[in-house]
Amino acid sequence: MPVTLTWIGHATWLIDTGSGVLLIDPFLDDCPTASMKAKDVRCDAILVTHAHADHVADTAAIATRLNVPVLCNFEIANWLGRHGVKTVQPMNYGGRLTVPGGTAKMEIAHHSSSFADGTYGGNPAGWLLDVGGKRIYIAGDTSVFLDMERIGRPDRAGRGLDVAILPIGDVFTMGPEDSLDALAMLKAKAVLPSHYDTWPPIAQDAAAWARSVTAANLATPYVLAPGQLVTLE
Repeated sequence: MPVTLTWIGHATWLIDTGSGVLLIDPFLDDCPTASMKAKDVRCDAILVTHAHADHVADTAAIATRLNVPVLCNFEIANWLGRHGVKTVQPMNYGGRLTVPGGTAKMEIAHHSSSFADGTYGGNPAGWLLDVGGKRIYIAGDTSVFLDMERIGRPDRAGRGLDVAILPIGDVFTMGPEDSLDALAMLKAKAVLPSHYDTWPPIAQDAAAWARSVTAANLATPYVLAPGQLVTLE
């Protein structure tokens, strides 16, 4: 079944599994590069990696308007609940839940996590999706770490990762060079860059990054503009 991944901008993604749409890290209304506004989003579930405003900003508004579940860590779930969201689903590392089209497993990430009001946001996370017959790894905001080798291992059916979504902006996450080390461990068939070009501190030459990925024969890179999508057949 085809699965489509649309980069909305920054670290926000829409993933159409063929059985529903997953929204990753909603940051739209205040994002200078977002291709759409929060009021225009249609989705069936929201997955949040951590509590920073550039990943969670529009979560409460979208979840409340659409009455869709929000999968996130326990601390984010509590904060959203206090802000009127009634459809939160708290999780922790290693947990796996059903989402439209398959499952979502919460994976580790190496970063920080706090809300704009200073509230502690719990552990940051990544997501390992098994949806529409495809295995998709969303690293979230993270540095490179050795457990990426474990995350990239084939499952019990022998399936490796179809695609990895990795931050390449540097400064606050891994940069282009470290992303190559991540890909060497993940062994994904394809890779999509994320969390870059939103503001000057994280500006990157994504075309040059893609050439380096190709030259190292690590994965097939797809560089999207905000609003563009790639289809996994």
